[in-house]
Amino acid sequence: MDSMGIEYGGGDADIVDEEDVSPIEEVRLTVPTSDDSTLPVWTFRMWFLGILSCVLLSFLDTFFAYRTEPLTVTMISIQVATLPIGKFMAKVLPQTKIRLPGTTWEFSLNPGPFNVKEHVLISIFANAGSAFGSGTAYAIGIVDIIRVFYHRKITFFASWILVITTQVLGYGWAGIMRKFVVEPAHMWWPSSLAQVSLFGALHEKDNSRMSRGKFFLIALICSFAWYVFPGYLFQILTTISWVCWAFPKSVTAHQIGSGMEGLGIGSFALDWSTIASFLGSPLITPYFAIVNVLVGYILTLYVILPIAYYGLNVYSAHKFPIFSSDLFNSKGELYNVSAIVNDKFEIDLPSYEQQGLMNLSVFFSLTYGIGFAAVISTLTHVAFFNGKEILSQFQASYKANKVDIHTKLMRKYKDIPNWWFHLMLGASLLLSLVLCIFMKDQVQLPWWGVLFAASLALIFTLPISIITATTNQTPGLNVITEYVMGIILPGRPIANVCFKTYGYISMAQAISFLNDFKLGHYMKIPPRSMFVVQFIGTIIAGTVNLSVAWWLLNTVDNICQRDVLPPNSPWQCPYDRVFYDASVLWGLIGPKRIFGTLGNYAALNWFFLGGVLGPIIVWLLHKAFPNQKWIALINLPVVFGATAMMPPATSVNFNGWIVIGIFFNYYVFKYKKSWWQRYNYVLSAALDAGLAFMGVLLYFALGMNGTMVSWWGNDGEHCDLASCPTAKGIIVDGCPVYS
Repeated sequence: MDSMGIEYGGGDADIVDEEDVSPIEEVRLTVPTSDDSTLPVWTFRMWFLGILSCVLLSFLDTFFAYRTEPLTVTMISIQVATLPIGKFMAKVLPQTKIRLPGTTWEFSLNPGPFNVKEHVLISIFANAGSAFGSGTAYAIGIVDIIRVFYHRKITFFASWILVITTQVLGYGWAGIMRKFVVEPAHMWWPSSLAQVSLFGALHEKDNSRMSRGKFFLIALICSFAWYVFPGYLFQILTTISWVCWAFPKSVTAHQIGSGMEGLGIGSFALDWSTIASFLGSPLITPYFAIVNVLVGYILTLYVILPIAYYGLNVYSAHKFPIFSSDLFNSKGELYNVSAIVNDKFEIDLPSYEQQGLMNLSVFFSLTYGIGFAAVISTLTHVAFFNGKEILSQFQASYKANKVDIHTKLMRKYKDIPNWWFHLMLGASLLLSLVLCIFMKDQVQLPWWGVLFAASLALIFTLPISIITATTNQTPGLNVITEYVMGIILPGRPIANVCFKTYGYISMAQAISFLNDFKLGHYMKIPPRSMFVVQFIGTIIAGTVNLSVAWWLLNTVDNICQRDVLPPNSPWQCPYDRVFYDASVLWGLIGPKRIFGTLGNYAALNWFFLGGVLGPIIVWLLHKAFPNQKWIALINLPVVFGATAMMPPATSVNFNGWIVIGIFFNYYVFKYKKSWWQRYNYVLSAALDAGLAFMGVLLYFALGMNGTMVSWWGNDGEHCDLASCPTAKGIIVDGCPVYS
């Protein structure tokens, strides 16, 4: 029995030398140090269940993405569901070998018991189907806004090229970077450990009173049963903002107490989907990363924002809500975007000048500034804190170097030739150029935009991979890509979102690819099998994503058009609405009229300088006081990026995430380590799976029929005044007017 509790059978279980153990304690407590290289992986069961899972998740996640209350079904649901199916197939399928006609190649439908390596590859297929946890391919949003919001035409073929190339492009350079962020032991990818632990719980042979399998089942049932309350019967449990209830007529109290539209002081949730929805599971994020997020969250929401809003009235903050992502005119009214778009879907300057400059809430403007600092600080932080390690790893890649037990065990498998990645990179780039040269009228993006976007993604992939591999937090490139293209090519919203997707998503896909490779590394999956499954899964998922989107766009009347849909319509597409707003802000109007000399927010560009200097100051302090170990744990990209998800994330999401994360990854890890080792990641997976199963059940059983329960507990958080302005003379429906 190894450390994870899986009995691999005879195999390559060895006594691990002291010098081969992982330097990361969480890895030592979770990941097995043995391997059975005789286990079959390319089985009929793996291909059948893997492709079926990929198609199913692609369909469900695309379907739910258009809903007013979106739901993402992740690979964890498939991990749980396919285990009994795989075991059933192992019992009933014949063991007779089948030879393909005209060849000498033969295979068996049933090569033996259903094993953990088959299960891992099925889950990788499923992960590709859910866009690595994102739900659906990011480029589907481009197709949606072209057809629904801008009322332009784009063909299915052009859409397919756009979706597939943006999903696959980053794989090319990600594979080449494996030696820097997968093989090194200190690049431990915390989110992978939850999957390792879940596989251990599902496959272990443990007859103890509370095995991890039993614990997982109990926790899953509890999560499944509980979610019927916050998900349907008592929805206020998703955001309990009691300060608003105590002071129902006070705008200030609502601004302070609202967990959805305010500072969220005292706000909390009894709903796992609220806690884990935007930042991921707090149980799998390292304690030091949680502390960095906590520091950034407190500084932004409870120091900078109150001073800016209540103290200094920065950017006429009192005219607008304290927490909002909407766009406003100078009178505090919602900006009429449709009035400034001409027939060519470019900005109508006379109409724009008539409406005046676009305004943001003070929080929304500050999040952009902090986002600028987060992106740039990623480069300087990695250069100063990880530069020597990267250089030494690069040098070591050309000669024999010392590795840990997991890398040693993986050396017995054939590695992936680099030309596979070069071919994938070249083919996806070529196909992207075909799209932008021969179908430019549909996507607006010039050919050089693809090459520029790919260059930006390539530059940032390694440093952001290192941040993700060590902190479980991933700074995004979306802001910097939008900014750059908005300056170079203003007035073209579709070109801007295409550039953002090629730059941001190719990097995000590269990181997801590397994350899955680390899971395969821990589970001792042959690298070539990992590559094939990830590649095929991504192609299938992108095709299904687009097919379902095309079907819905053609069959659901007025889909996503909130102004003509009834108020209770389930097809209001909140994600596409935000995507459209971003295309207006960065592409149509352009950063020069927002963050440049022609706009109100030019001062926010100083945050770029802060992002450059911040990590250097921390590094100098670390060198000046080497005995103060805590200084080296200050990760400014995580601190700056702490509130990057706000909005759409809100304060109630952070409150629960921070409290739960600190409790489990500090108190339980320190004082109840044996429990943490055995059950922590299993609990995380069970909470996710129970929520996903009940969410799907509630939708198909009740949501599709529009069956709802109307009462006080399902009528929002009851902080109706939180979004009210406080400036004199500003009139907003439902809000008091100050004089």
